[in-house]
Amino acid sequence: MEKAVTNGAVLLHSIFILTLLLAVSMANARSFKGFEALATKTPDCFSVYGVIQGDTCFAVTQQFNITQPCFEGLNPNLNCSALFIGQWLCVAGSF
Repeated sequence: MEKAVTNGAVLLHSIFILTLLLAVSMANARSFKGFEALATKTPDCFSVYGVIQGDTCFAVTQQFNITQPCFEGLNPNLNCSALFIGQWLCVAGSF
């Protein structure tokens, strides 16, 4: 009899602990935004400029009166050493 009560109590405690863990994990899953929060935001571009012969990143920032950090934020994947004619650059926007 004593062994049956002990086994029943262990089973009941195990179910209680599993239920508690499930409730905690569900609560954490709701508050966790997943990988969305880890991803960087894409800049919103309001105005673009097409590169012409002789343009440099510095010249474009001077022409549109924007800072280099702002320009880099608006064009995050830009390689200033490899600009090409006709390439579209974001010159106004938010990020």
